[in-house]
Amino acid sequence: MGDSLSILHLDPELVAIDKPRGLLVHPSALDAGEERTALGLLQQQLGERLFPLHRLDKATSGVLLFARSAAVAREWGQVFESGAVAKQYIALVRGWPAESGQIDYPLARDPELPSAGQPRVPAVTRYRRLRCFEWPFNADGRHGTSRYALMEVESLTGRRHQIRRHFKHIAHPLVGDTTHGKGAHNRAVAQWLGVNRLWLHAASIGLPGGMRIDAPAGPEWTSLFDSEAER
Repeated sequence: MGDSLSILHLDPELVAIDKPRGLLVHPSALDAGEERTALGLLQQQLGERLFPLHRLDKATSGVLLFARSAAVAREWGQVFESGAVAKQYIALVRGWPAESGQIDYPLARDPELPSAGQPRVPAVTRYRRLRCFEWPFNADGRHGTSRYALMEVESLTGRRHQIRRHFKHIAHPLVGDTTHGKGAHNRAVAQWLGVNRLWLHAASIGLPGGMRIDAPAGPEWTSLFDSEAER
């Protein structure tokens, strides 16, 4: 991964990049030894101060939006907080969830802390199943094959690790999720697809006024969109 980030959109107020997986958005005490961040690299690339408008997990790839001034950051921060920004993702999960649905399940605010005693905040995720797969390996020791599904996901509330925690809640954890997922499935799929990653990609952001910014899924996703890979 080079130091030049892929810019998806640039105007006088906003800049959006396609964040690579494995890159922090900004410095974090949870990963204090990591000096390379999307914020630092993009500020160096553009030669100006920037302000992240939302977050993506380090392991998640896709659209990441920054404001180009503090005033714009305050304005757009309120828009994000209001829920007026549409954020769509693609994900690979264990098992076959329903064809479509909504997960309305409050979450503890900080997933890094014990949930006991933490107030829960509203969290809502919508999903639609795009593909089902049944692959010829035994990941959990119980069956001769293993089932997975490609999902289109919309995060309506933007809580930390929301998508990952919600799919764990409905017993369909994301593949490659080392915190909320299943190690045996993570390892088996990494070997089958030849890629070891969290299978979560921020595919698009829709802003009020009709602007939509898309980040094409990387080449590792290609086989999952190929109809020949379906069951």
